[in-house]
Amino acid sequence: MTPHNSAKKGDIAPTVLMPGDPLRAKHIAETYFENPVCFNEVRGMLGYTGTYKGVRLSVMGHGMGMPSVAIYATELMRFYEVKTLIRVGSCGGFPPLRLRDIVIAMSASTDSAMFDATFKGAHYAPTADFALLRRAVAAAEAKGIQPHVGPVFCSDTFYHTEPDIPMALQAHGCLAAEMESAALYTLAARHGCRALAMMTVSDLVEGNQVGEETTPEERQRTFGDMMEIALETAISV
Repeated sequence: MTPHNSAKKGDIAPTVLMPGDPLRAKHIAETYFENPVCFNEVRGMLGYTGTYKGVRLSVMGHGMGMPSVAIYATELMRFYEVKTLIRVGSCGGFPPLRLRDIVIAMSASTDSAMFDATFKGAHYAPTADFALLRRAVAAAEAKGIQPHVGPVFCSDTFYHTEPDIPMALQAHGCLAAEMESAALYTLAARHGCRALAMMTVSDLVEGNQVGEETTPEERQRTFGDMMEIALETAISV
């Protein structure tokens, strides 16, 4: 056990889906898993293990922001021998993306200083595992969905007061803004594991203004296409 996870060794599968919202983890387990068993309730960060199409998988929330996902992802990889992490979350889409479009993050730019001490002035470029990325695109296309694949902007700030930063990232090809993928990709590389982040567009961002958006309940319960793509990707590992 760890300070943030009450699971015992063997309770967690080698592949873990990771939504930010622990209630979304509960929904995934109850909707898609056969015989789900809850392995963690510490701090309300729910985690479950079950099977999907006969393959043993786990799902666990990771909270909001890079420091939060770093805690849970690090413990899963270091103490529970997890080898594959797939983030299933939401993002703010830059034009021309639309609500409920699916974004698969090939790489993650960030304004965070979280890893500055590690790289001592170098600018590390966090990227997805290519095999997972390719499988996720294939799973989406098999469902007749064309995902948006490319770089995303992983920010420490949800409410930007300086719109120039997200606008500059958008001008250089970033598809959307979110808050976790850069840490997930960096830590997976550090621990020799595989990671992929896919998100459903939950709101539309222009500069620092949030326009049309989905409700919290919709974010928790209606992102089924992304969930199914992630599950098909997970069982193909």
